[in-house]
Amino acid sequence: MSETLPTVLDIEASGFGRGSYPIEIGLARADGSSCAFLIQPLDEWTHWDPKAELLHGIPRERLIREGYPVRQVACWLNDEMEGIDKAYSDSWGYDNTWLSLLFHHAGMLPHFRLEALRILLNEAQQAMWSDTKEAIITECGIHRHRAGEDARLLQLTYQRTCKLIEND
Repeated sequence: MSETLPTVLDIEASGFGRGSYPIEIGLARADGSSCAFLIQPLDEWTHWDPKAELLHGIPRERLIREGYPVRQVACWLNDEMEGIDKAYSDSWGYDNTWLSLLFHHAGMLPHFRLEALRILLNEAQQAMWSDTKEAIITECGIHRHRAGEDARLLQLTYQRTCKLIEND
């Protein structure tokens, strides 16, 4: 593909709705590499949904033990996004809220914007998105609901839908 891959961000959380907070942030970079960081919950972040834990498989105790402090994760994100003005998310409403919460509690501002991934997709890509994504999950054996792998999955799905459109 001749164009650069979009930078994709994905966030796993303690649950959905009021009181939820980010627990892992993953990033798929424009070069196709990906990474993720667990986030140590703040004392006031007490919401925990066992159903969310069943999806992502990250126990709260692990976050307390292995997670990085909120400010460190915010600094890491700003460093990673140096010179890149946008990252994309497939769950913009949730991810933008959790990203804002992270930066608010870090006492910082993000140096980038989070945009909805769908704005990059044309109608044909949107129509084939779900089937393409499922095919990639099967082919690559991707473990869903971990932020780094989910970000990379979205990027691979974007890349393949672009190639399918080009070949039509």
